[in-house]
Amino acid sequence: MKWYHYIFCVLGGAFVANFFPHFVNGISGAEFPTPFANPPPPVGKSPAPVNVAWALGNLVAGYLLLRYGQFSLRGSWPALIAAFIGFAAMSMMLANVFSEIPR
Repeated sequence: MKWYHYIFCVLGGAFVANFFPHFVNGISGAEFPTPFANPPPPVGKSPAPVNVAWALGNLVAGYLLLRYGQFSLRGSWPALIAAFIGFAAMSMMLANVFSEIPR
């Protein structure tokens, strides 16, 4: 694997991690912050359909990054570890950011 495949896998894992909170809140009908909120996040929240669209965009971006990063569950351990590092880092960041949002 080339060095940039690892970067693609880390970013792909991060995008996939960002998919989950927006998708779950969107299909639950809950408002949740997205970059399109007015006022800007974490104060402003976007409606559920915007969250679902944002989640699906993150899923597509994550898939493409993982695909071009040569990610495979059966193949390369380094690619799997790189994707996990991106997923874990984004998950921890999201947990910190979203725990500060008033409910």
